[in-house]
Amino acid sequence: MSIKTVCQRLAIVLAIAGSILVPSSATVAQPPATKENGKPAAKPNVLWISSEDHGQEMGCYGDTFATTPNVDALARRGLLYRNVWSNAPVCAPARTTIITGMYPTSLGAEHMRSMVPFPRDFELFTVTLRGAGYYCTNNNKEDYNVTTPGALWDESSKKAHYKNRETDQPFFAVFNSTLSHESAIRGFKGEPKHDPAKVTVPAYHPDHPTVRRDWAIYYDTVTQVDSVAGKLLDELQASGLSESTIIFYWGDHGSGMPRHKRWPSDSGLRVPLVVYIPEAFAHLRPDDYVVGGETDRPVSFVDFAPTMLSLAGIEPPQWMQGHAFLGPYATPKQPYIYGFRGRMDERLDLVRSVTDGRYVYIRNYMPHLSQGQHVAYQMETPTTRLWRKLYDEGKLNETQSRFWVEPKDPEELYDLQVDPDEVNNLAKSTEHREILQRMRTAHRDHVFKIRDVGFISEGQRHDLVGGQSPYEFSHDRGNYPLEEVFEAAQVASAIDDKSDDTIAKLSRLAADKNRDPSVSYWGALGIRMRGKEAVQSNAKLMTQLLVDRPTPTSMVAAESILRYGPESERERAIEYLLKWADWSSNDVFTTMTALTALESLGPEITKYAEQVELMSARGESPNGRYNSYVPRLLANLKEQLNTAKE
Repeated sequence: MSIKTVCQRLAIVLAIAGSILVPSSATVAQPPATKENGKPAAKPNVLWISSEDHGQEMGCYGDTFATTPNVDALARRGLLYRNVWSNAPVCAPARTTIITGMYPTSLGAEHMRSMVPFPRDFELFTVTLRGAGYYCTNNNKEDYNVTTPGALWDESSKKAHYKNRETDQPFFAVFNSTLSHESAIRGFKGEPKHDPAKVTVPAYHPDHPTVRRDWAIYYDTVTQVDSVAGKLLDELQASGLSESTIIFYWGDHGSGMPRHKRWPSDSGLRVPLVVYIPEAFAHLRPDDYVVGGETDRPVSFVDFAPTMLSLAGIEPPQWMQGHAFLGPYATPKQPYIYGFRGRMDERLDLVRSVTDGRYVYIRNYMPHLSQGQHVAYQMETPTTRLWRKLYDEGKLNETQSRFWVEPKDPEELYDLQVDPDEVNNLAKSTEHREILQRMRTAHRDHVFKIRDVGFISEGQRHDLVGGQSPYEFSHDRGNYPLEEVFEAAQVASAIDDKSDDTIAKLSRLAADKNRDPSVSYWGALGIRMRGKEAVQSNAKLMTQLLVDRPTPTSMVAAESILRYGPESERERAIEYLLKWADWSSNDVFTTMTALTALESLGPEITKYAEQVELMSARGESPNGRYNSYVPRLLANLKEQLNTAKE
């Protein structure tokens, strides 16, 4: 046997041994950086200070109305990131993005308070950090939409603290403040410290004392979380750890005011991020790090996990979809960052967004649904209720009304440089056609790169994946013909196109039983979104779709007939929906869809009062995180019933 052959076989043996000893989801820690004397440098500690429902309304970001001395001081000795998106405009999917380093739209975890399996061969980044010797604590919000294999934290509670680690053990510690959460606005008593008269009211909100008061209260809460940050920074200093700890300060999505939280525009996604890297770890600073400086590098939450691994000297795994922006594995900056909106509590939606820092592109795949759908929790904020009341009374201008109008524009394009409030839609501007096409392409490329699973309806997704994760299911091209499904969604949601050829195409898609069921779903939805003429011309087809066992397609067909169908078919559609609206005998997704459709009965709901009163607010669901949604929809339907009776 030649020496060459022996070496080749030895290499194979060593490779096999390595694959056995190192789990496929883990990464191998790299040697630590060395000091000039040759001794290894200690691993950095990392402290994350986060606040909820909190955008860039801070002094360090140029907001002179804000009172944020502590984070402002941190920015003067660290680096401020200007171009940061949370990926999702609400907490659970945003935090899922952080813990996984992956887009929830790829994981099937984009819906608010959902729960899906995490891919079997992957591990969450804190598990990797713990394996590398880090003491990881979370104080204390998790709120992830994926199952969490492995022990994520050494402690996750209100008592979790880096002080509880072993001597000289490096730590990663998260402290989250809820003081700026939207609930603080609606629960506020007394008079705000910030003067409502000095509030700058965005163009989309009505300039009303209630709105000014809510904005002033929000600024008060931002001051409160800044104070919390100050205490945590003082504590770190008193512990003698300031110069051995990398510090992140960030907010988890835009403010809790309506059209910020829950909406994937810049107002809902842009968040503060300040990073301080002490001199001892200057080798981990990026090229654009200047003390007291700022950077326009695009960063989003999907980048946090790979960045944390990079700071610990660990190469991020290839399956992570984010890009490290600090440490030895920092990548070149990316041209775009991406946002999304799925189901918001009890209300379905599908929106995708992308920005290059200046332009924001929004693609509405369910344009028949307004931005201001009746999400029960959102309606508790005084501004939201007042805003809706003024809209119903016809007292708003066109810009202020747009939040409530159905349908939405299928595409939106905004220039933040001249229109920071995102109210002048440039999607139909001939001058911006090239920019629109570039942003469209960026969106499309991203959908296919991550294999966005959001184009499969949530209930159908749970039925199809079985014991797999949605990610694993969708990455098998035999399971998920994304090209075909995506094309159907494009045609369906382009609702300005009501040509005979397009409606005929949608009819064929809806009727074709040989295609993927998601294609049929989008075909039916495309007909429904085009209104009365399209539905009535397809009345026979829509009636045929009311199959015995409900499907997402059949539920769309039933709602279409209820809203726009001929009177001869409406009663059948209503009975169909009433049957599947009782949670005690149906799955949670079918029940939610049926209840939402029945809301369109309006005053006619009184004819079915007995059936509505008997509907159950309890039933089976895949996880307890879904259990509040049917009761909210049912309460809203019963309120509608009671109003109609008066």
